[in-house]
Amino acid sequence: MSKILAFGASNSKHSLNKQFAHYVAGQIKGAQTTLIDLKDFDMQLYCIDTQKEEGFPQKAEAFNKLLEDHDAFIISLAEHNQNYTAVFKNIIDWVSRIDRKMWRGKPVLLLSTSPGGRGGRNVMDIALKNMSIMGAYIIADFCLPSFYENFKPEGGITNEELAQEFQPKLNAFIQALAEPKLEQN
Repeated sequence: MSKILAFGASNSKHSLNKQFAHYVAGQIKGAQTTLIDLKDFDMQLYCIDTQKEEGFPQKAEAFNKLLEDHDAFIISLAEHNQNYTAVFKNIIDWVSRIDRKMWRGKPVLLLSTSPGGRGGRNVMDIALKNMSIMGAYIIADFCLPSFYENFKPEGGITNEELAQEFQPKLNAFIQALAEPKLEQN
C-alpha cells in the first residue's frame, strides 16, 4: 500500500489549496494518506548563520522525516505575489539544506488553484522548473482556475471540461503509485 503525503502549500486556515489537495487525496483508493497543515511547520526564517549556530529546527527535521516516510506527494501550490507562499518557501529553504534532493525522486502530483482565472499558473511554472532540481518526480500538474466557480468540497471539480482535463492526470499519478519502486540514489 502506497503512503501519500498531501498538503496545500499555505498556512491559511481557509486555504483553497489545502481543500483541493485533501479532496484529490481522497480520490485515491487503496493508499494510506497523511494530510498535513503547513501551519504546523511554521518556523523562523532560514538563515545560514542560524543553521551554523543552532542547527536545524525540529519542525524542519519533522518535515524531512515525513518526506522520507512517504512514497508520493500531492501538493497544491498557493500563489502569493506570483510565487510560493512564504511558509512553503521557508520549508524548502530549511529542508533542502538537510537533503538537497528533498523530494527523493518520488512521484508528485502538483496542483494549484486560486479564485482567479489562471488558477495559480505563475507559481506552478516556478515549481515545475525548481522542484525537479530538488528531486521531485513530477508525474502531472494541473491548475484549477476560478476555484469558487469550478469546485465544490462535496463534489470536486464541477466544470465538466476541467474535470475531463484533470482525470487523466490523476490516473497517471495513480499508475505511478502502482509501478515498482526504484532505488533512490
